[in-house]
Amino acid sequence: MNLQRFTDFKEKIVDNVSKVIIGKEKEIELIIVSFLSGGHVLLEDIPGMGKTMMIKAFSKTLDLPFKRIQFTPDLLPSDITGINFYNQKTGDFEFREGPLFSNIVLTDEINRATPRTQSSLLEAMEEKQITADGETRKLHMPFMVLATQNPVESFGTFPLPEAQLDRFFMRIKLGYPTKEEEKIIIRKNIGDPLDNIDPIINHEELNHILSEISKVSIQDEVMDYLVNIVNETRNKKEIELGVSPRGSIALFKASRAYAAINGRDYIVPEDIKTMAPCVLNHRIIARGINSIEDSLELVKGIVETVEVPLENI
Repeated sequence: MNLQRFTDFKEKIVDNVSKVIIGKEKEIELIIVSFLSGGHVLLEDIPGMGKTMMIKAFSKTLDLPFKRIQFTPDLLPSDITGINFYNQKTGDFEFREGPLFSNIVLTDEINRATPRTQSSLLEAMEEKQITADGETRKLHMPFMVLATQNPVESFGTFPLPEAQLDRFFMRIKLGYPTKEEEKIIIRKNIGDPLDNIDPIINHEELNHILSEISKVSIQDEVMDYLVNIVNETRNKKEIELGVSPRGSIALFKASRAYAAINGRDYIVPEDIKTMAPCVLNHRIIARGINSIEDSLELVKGIVETVEVPLENI
């Protein structure tokens, strides 16, 4: 396993995307982890924080086909999956692929679509396939959905049910920039910032990285640490519903990818500790807590209470 290729992969993407998204290196790194893990990301923040720009820059960096879907209440499932239409020239029905037949898909304001359309996205995210007119079609791989939603507005929205939130690998909040970062953002806001982004990851390099990620190992003691964190979410009085086994698997995959892009072929407790808040915050149902900020702090507090294995593990 060539760990240098993983660290170079991370650094090239972070540096390239940071040309248009200032001061969000950590969040870019989290998207890289999700991509390498085959997961999807929910970016939850107020408008104007750069969510859409970050996703566009990420897809352009990887040189992968990209589609953007603006979710609205009148959006139909067939608008995103595709339709069968009658071709008068051939006299047959032909399938016209929807925007989900792309490698990177941005679903803007996902909570503005109806539950029917949201559920059609669920199959694509979980099964990597869509079903139209009774026929199942595989999506192009790699496949990643990056969704955005505004947590403040509630008028005209359809909140994602817990079962669908669980399909997202991570839920991330960008947050406000610092004063110095905002000054840089203002100065750079000339023309289209994406013009400064060029594809820098070739398909051969990408395929190699994706095929090697599974070689990262984990010792039994570290695995116990991971499971103990998950179990703690099921025993807290403040939490009505703890993390499911799907969440445990997601935390393992995230820790594995995080270890690889930081130059290690084995997982250490710090990897799990770093990944846990972003991977688990939307997988718990806590009493009186609805915001992403509160959920993140609750998970961080849980992680701090779990005993860490010895340093030489």
